Amino acid sequence: MHEASRREKLRKIADMGIDPWGGRFDDRSYVGDIRARAGEVKLKTESGEFIDLPDLDGEGDFDFRAWLAEQGPAEMVGPKVRAAGRIMLQRKKGKLRFVDIQDWTGKIQLFIGKKQVGDAEFDLAGQFDLGDIVGVDGQLRRTMTGELTIFAEKLHFLCKAIEPPPEKHHGLQDVELRQRMRYLDLMYTDGATERFLNRTKIVQSIRQTLANDGFCEVEGPTLHSIAGGAAARPFVTHHNTLDLDLFLRIALELHLKRLLVGGIERVYELGRVYRNEGISPKHNPEFTMLEVYQAFGNYETMMDLTERVIVDAIEAIGGQYQLPYGDGQIDFTPPFARKTYDELIQEHTGLAPDDTEAIAAYAKELGLETSNRHPDVLKNEVFEEKVEDALSGPVFVIDYPASICPLTKRKKDNPNIAERFELFIHGMEIANAYTELNDPDLQEKLFRTQLDGLPEEDSMAKMDHDFVRALRHGMPPAGGLGIGIDRLVMLLTNSPTIRDVILFPLLRPESKP
Repeated sequence: MHEASRREKLRKIADMGIDPWGGRFDDRSYVGDIRARAGEVKLKTESGEFIDLPDLDGEGDFDFRAWLAEQGPAEMVGPKVRAAGRIMLQRKKGKLRFVDIQDWTGKIQLFIGKKQVGDAEFDLAGQFDLGDIVGVDGQLRRTMTGELTIFAEKLHFLCKAIEPPPEKHHGLQDVELRQRMRYLDLMYTDGATERFLNRTKIVQSIRQTLANDGFCEVEGPTLHSIAGGAAARPFVTHHNTLDLDLFLRIALELHLKRLLVGGIERVYELGRVYRNEGISPKHNPEFTMLEVYQAFGNYETMMDLTERVIVDAIEAIGGQYQLPYGDGQIDFTPPFARKTYDELIQEHTGLAPDDTEAIAAYAKELGLETSNRHPDVLKNEVFEEKVEDALSGPVFVIDYPASICPLTKRKKDNPNIAERFELFIHGMEIANAYTELNDPDLQEKLFRTQLDGLPEEDSMAKMDHDFVRALRHGMPPAGGLGIGIDRLVMLLTNSPTIRDVILFPLLRPESKP
């Protein structure tokens, strides 16, 4: 019934000689910019004097109608404006129509009077439906109730919506519906468009911060012949011409380090990474990763850079250092805390970090598998189970066990400790960084240890011999950093799941009706 009514209106618009699908509409202003001109709306008295209107922002109980009456005979005047947007609300009162339109900067009301626009255009307004896209030329003024309004002088029909919008109070409560039909989420969920525009601002800010520090952005291959740079299950594909199995990249690291060898001393890539693993509020198989490498730096260099990137991103979206998240707040005031891995183990479990027997017993109490497990692996599982969720942060966790960090340089005074940090905020790992290993012989040995025991046919059981060969040509000492962009955006935009900050997250196929 709804669609039939809309199609009938579509026919009537076409019969009026108007293209119901619109066309080019130049020189319009964004609604946000139009609203910013509210101060140009004034009262013009009979003597020609202009009177400023009261500031009505936040004056919900101000009686604007009474104030107008006190000014005596006067005419309200304002600038000529041109706007376009989607119809979100409409009301008819006799020969008047009030229509709310919305673009990506805000909403504004249109006043459409039959006397002001003429019979033909008032009839056109009668064919409007919620969801249609329209343009308007008119004068910016305020109504008698004080609402900032464009008083229409000419209407333009730009697109008919055949499908009706979701029910106002029920249609978009379904989270999966919002993710599957993101276009409806952006149209009708308060804050959705702002959240994704803030994501864009955050990414732009990151690029600007890195550019200011002299970093070069590059684009590496997304199809790899070896799934390297991380311990993760890849997506497999096949190149027909070369008859070659390939993998969607699981990390950016190894190609960027080749560029360090080649002499590009400050380099980064901000791009998509793919891991054929689980889906959760913190994980999506396709996600956005930033990886940065700086010659002649170390993990402390990367800590300073990480903090700067995040603080600049907060400022880019107009945020304060105290940002809401869920039912609480996160304090991003720099400098961020720095604590060692071992002191956090002791702080949150009460165990001495070197007491392997006590840690094994504690792990068993937690229900973790303990047989044939390296003590450091077991210790890290305890850390993940008992420490990570307690790190409200932001806190840099520094100095991890070297045995679980095969790509990381060891501390000179303690080869059992790796120069590595992870940044945790609200229990989530946001960044991971190393003082990069550049000893080719040790790197090859660690690769072999990491791959030992994996079946030869396993996609993750192949060593990247060319990367080791590149290291033999000499990679400068360097700091390396990875930041999960989706998780960072989650935290900075108060979004509870990663799917709320990915425009089109992976979903199960839609069930047929």
